[in-house]
Amino acid sequence: MSLSEIKARVDLAVKNANRPPVQLIAVSKVQPDERVADVLAQGHRVFGENRVQEAQGKWPAFKERFDGVTLHLIGPLQTNKVKPALDLFDAIHTLDRPKLARKLAAEIQARGQAPELFIQVNTGEEPQKAGVLPADVDAFVQSCQTEFDLPIAGLMTIPPVSEEPSLHFALLRKMARRNGLGGLSMGMSGDFESAIALGDTHIRVGSAIFGERVPGSLAGTQAR
Repeated sequence: MSLSEIKARVDLAVKNANRPPVQLIAVSKVQPDERVADVLAQGHRVFGENRVQEAQGKWPAFKERFDGVTLHLIGPLQTNKVKPALDLFDAIHTLDRPKLARKLAAEIQARGQAPELFIQVNTGEEPQKAGVLPADVDAFVQSCQTEFDLPIAGLMTIPPVSEEPSLHFALLRKMARRNGLGGLSMGMSGDFESAIALGDTHIRVGSAIFGERVPGSLAGTQAR
């Protein structure tokens, strides 16, 4: 598949759902630079990365060549990487614990500028996966907003591979609405049409745009 084909499918899904446009995040983690440069040359400017260190080695040079790039961190964020993450990323989709919220709040206050922040929710309650459990979402959103004064834009989830994703998308939408949050980061390569129909605002598409990742790469699980 190609970027143009994915965009056409996204536009059709948006039209069928009779809803506003969504943001397509091209997930460039562990993709060769030439593939990323090709997508940039086609005019796309919104990208997602899993690791702060990988993004540090890749994106400063691309930003010098291409104007208007927006970067989203969609992988786990360690507290000792908060400063470089805020230097580089315009949005963080993986806020998932009080310690990270506290560190982000302190650094954001010092800078006077905040990225777009999403709370990651472990809707499938999978023990190996990061994210706030559904039962704890309301309290964590309130804590982030009141205790840490963080501007929470929305919620993010990665549905279990073996379950119907639309059930998890509907659950995430319900939690977001209950907390007055408009952002929903929840669609990926194999299910983004369903996510768009259920109110998604940010979809994360990787290999469907760039092609399969290089064998032996350290690919994560934040986008498929």
